[in-house]
Amino acid sequence: MRARARRSLLIALGGVLALAALGGCGPAPAPDRFSIAGGGVTGVYYSFGGQLAEVLSSRLGSEVSVDETNGSVDNLLRVAEGRALFGFAQSDAAADAVAGVGAFPEPLDVQAVARLYDEYVHVVVRSDSDIRRIADLAGRGVSLGAPSSGVNIVATRVLDAEGVAPSDVEDEALGLAESIDAFRAGEIEGFFWVGGLPTPGLAELFTDAPARLLPIEPATVDRVNARHGGAYRLAEFPIGAYGRTQATETMTVPNYLMVAERAPDELVRDVLAVLFESRSTIAEEVPAAALLDRRQAIFTDPVDLHPGAVAYYSQSRR
Repeated sequence: MRARARRSLLIALGGVLALAALGGCGPAPAPDRFSIAGGGVTGVYYSFGGQLAEVLSSRLGSEVSVDETNGSVDNLLRVAEGRALFGFAQSDAAADAVAGVGAFPEPLDVQAVARLYDEYVHVVVRSDSDIRRIADLAGRGVSLGAPSSGVNIVATRVLDAEGVAPSDVEDEALGLAESIDAFRAGEIEGFFWVGGLPTPGLAELFTDAPARLLPIEPATVDRVNARHGGAYRLAEFPIGAYGRTQATETMTVPNYLMVAERAPDELVRDVLAVLFESRSTIAEEVPAAALLDRRQAIFTDPVDLHPGAVAYYSQSRR
């Protein structure tokens, strides 16, 4: 897969990467067009990607677009194979990708550009449901997220930490928009989602549907971390989130902007410069973008930062 990913990326960038691989003369120009692997259209990844694509198109002179995808796993594969130049991914999925474990039979040639913000694990059930704990999801119709999504990775890990196998639930395997539609129609009793606050589709759901958030208890978070490398942390949905009047315990996972290893250093530096210079503008439409912090953006272990990102952060400290 590594060789195929490199060949695909070289084709996708039309010789730009070939110049970079040869050490080229001078900075590599931005491609005429490229895409950012986003996520479902009602999620933060897609909104963030759309806003970033808009400012990049204006600043770099490239035609940049955001792709609707199934989420983190799908995005990482697209980036590695050259179907997207950049992509969003949860840190747990990115760590699996570079190690070649879990959903990835072989390591992918991808690296991080920035740690963006922490995503919250949402477990949504009906307000009048008798489901009170994660363990109560056994035997219920629940969506654990779309195939090839980071949501699915987190959902199965949370269930496992509570002694519930994925086969113990009636998993409809839906993306966010489809989960919301099925929930409204009474076709499922709940669903998992992992995203920034607020996630647009959920903000609308909590406004006009009888829904509540199921807590993820501290002991559950501890068990997930013990089994999966400590990427997660205990958090709370703050009072006011989705119109709530009380806090709810949950866990969060960082997410990264990812790129292929062979992407030109200069291009990665330029994209980062635009990202940080435009974060206030992006945050007007995507509040999670306001959490982007240059001091925290470099912490992407165990995923390596791309050399172009290292150069950008080093220069920005001078």
